[in-house]
Amino acid sequence: MTKNEQIPSRHTAQEKSLTDLIGQLAEHSADVVRDEISLAKREMRENLERMQTGVIRLAIGSVIAVIALMSLCAALVIGLSYYMSLFTAALITGIGLLVIGGVIAYSGIYFFKKLRLELE
Repeated sequence: MTKNEQIPSRHTAQEKSLTDLIGQLAEHSADVVRDEISLAKREMRENLERMQTGVIRLAIGSVIAVIALMSLCAALVIGLSYYMSLFTAALITGIGLLVIGGVIAYSGIYFFKKLRLELE
């Protein structure tokens, strides 16, 4: 036997097996990460679809509510016009709605400033 020839040993087989295990660990870890990313994407997609349905319902309900509010405002103006001029009744109704809308808008802005979106 010459110097350059290597004698097979049990130690080399263990190192090879350890190297294989580390390689498999890295491969499986990458698979787990890919699967987790895929799952997160799927969950986000499902959440967005549910949110889309809710937003559509909210929009339709809001349009109907605005139409109803216009009818109620007209009724209020007509009702107040029995006690004051039509102009004054419309002005009082408009100012009242402006104040109510301003308070609601301000509370919405305040809510969004405090809101922190967090992922589950």
